[in-house]
Amino acid sequence: MVNPRSVLPGRLTLCCAVACCLAAFPASSVEPRSERPIRIGLDADLSGLRAGEAIRRGIVLAIDEINREGGVLGRPLELIPRDNRGNPARGIDNIEELAGLEDLVAVIGGSFTPVALAQLDSVHDNRLVYLGPWAAGTAIVENGRRPNFVFRVSVRDEFAGGFLVDAALERGHDNLGLLLWRTAWGRSNETAMREALGRLGMEPSGIQWFNSGQQDMSAEIDALIAAGADAIMLVSGVNDGVVAIREIASRPAAERLPVISHWGITIGDLPRLVGPDLGGVDLTFLQTFSFADPPFPDRAEPVYEAYCRHFGDCVSPNRVRAAVGTAHAYDLVHLLALAITQAGTIDRGRVRDELERLGPHRGLLRDYDPPFTAERHDALDAGNFRLSRYGDDGAIIPVQAPVR
Repeated sequence: MVNPRSVLPGRLTLCCAVACCLAAFPASSVEPRSERPIRIGLDADLSGLRAGEAIRRGIVLAIDEINREGGVLGRPLELIPRDNRGNPARGIDNIEELAGLEDLVAVIGGSFTPVALAQLDSVHDNRLVYLGPWAAGTAIVENGRRPNFVFRVSVRDEFAGGFLVDAALERGHDNLGLLLWRTAWGRSNETAMREALGRLGMEPSGIQWFNSGQQDMSAEIDALIAAGADAIMLVSGVNDGVVAIREIASRPAAERLPVISHWGITIGDLPRLVGPDLGGVDLTFLQTFSFADPPFPDRAEPVYEAYCRHFGDCVSPNRVRAAVGTAHAYDLVHLLALAITQAGTIDRGRVRDELERLGPHRGLLRDYDPPFTAERHDALDAGNFRLSRYGDDGAIIPVQAPVR
């Protein structure tokens, strides 16, 4: 068994960075030592075992590691969670509350693009560092603010659209029908997929929109079939995804179009909600990380072991619920800790500046070199994306090669 203390990605990197960065600053530029915790906010949908809970778990794991090594600037990190329930208005209220807390330097966001977009004014009015571990809308990061306080370790729809289109074409589909959630996130993906197809001289065979909570998508799927679609590109949350997939599964084999989905369907327990019908649909979806097949097994193993010790609901590495949210949040907390150390202060503006100046960091998802720059606040690109599918037991299984 690997010794967790020898390979945790944040441990040695963070400790060396603390020593080097403090030495680089004159004593007058480093805040006096304090026993008060440095606070990190979390604003996400924390209602149940969904993406928000996966994000919270990644934060907890990273904070525990860092605090056991002495914290940051000699101070422990503390998580302050707030539940936005997927509601933009509640999300804005949470940002305003968290921004007013003493010693709070940053907020980590949740999974819903509409919530994150609604929060942008409050984030920048309060000069609050906002770290995105899930919500993928391109405009969350490309928001036109200068300086920009938003940084993300997650999917960016602009990149996801090209990745999903390429995956569909590699699997032999060339008439792609888009089935999109009528939200800002759906519109972000419509733009991305249209642009990806346009670069190849193609266009969607059809585009159909559905509303949140819609209980019948037969008309939308009929329209895509009539338009000649040979695959459905789905952008949906889990509950609406269940409706779409059940509808496809209920059709004759000739009308049971393959589905290539964005990752919103993985926020909850889709296999349980769909039931046996799921086996009748050729469903693949976007992911970035799996504890069952991580890009750096030596880094992922001790984090998985810590996950099991903390939360106690481990079945196997490929059954970690919404593991991408856990991994993204874990890496983000380590990057934030390095930026605070480099700044020598929890002043939000200076921490923001140092996030753009970080050196290399060995994370769960990639070797960040650097994680961000002044021009690039997205740390991941399409090279970090993978297709996955659900196994018979509901586990998420990476797809190693496209099916041609």
